[in-house]
Amino acid sequence: MPLRGLPFKGFVENPIFLASVTSFLSAQLIKTVIMLFRFRKRSARDVVETLVWRTGGMPSSHVALVSSMAASTAFAEGIGSNLFQISFWFALVVIRDALGVRRSSGLQARLLNVLGKQVSEYTKGEFHPLKEVHGHTPLEVAVGCFLGLFIAIAFASL
Repeated sequence: MPLRGLPFKGFVENPIFLASVTSFLSAQLIKTVIMLFRFRKRSARDVVETLVWRTGGMPSSHVALVSSMAASTAFAEGIGSNLFQISFWFALVVIRDALGVRRSSGLQARLLNVLGKQVSEYTKGEFHPLKEVHGHTPLEVAVGCFLGLFIAIAFASL
């Protein structure tokens, strides 16, 4: 059965969906290119992981996605719509999380890893480092927000 006959077609052709996915993928691609220029020697696995999975870094792909989603919803439904209100507040929660909670927990994990390594060297004990979740700096969040907004504007004007 051709795709145009399925309800799924409306989902994947929706401008809110397209702008959001494009924003996320664009941010991940930019992040990967920056990583390649910043750290010259990277394996193909590192490139694929950064492109598909890794969090943190410039720009924030999460923020790009939610800002694009909220802006696209505003263009499609209007700022007085219930759908825009939900997407707007959801975007603010994600942005706050990227700036605050995730960043703070990542910095704490980094310091605990340094402390744990020092203690294990002193005591000759075994130490298993914590996963360092990388949040975002305000600049990374701002760039992600503007990227998402500009992509939403582009899709709204098409």
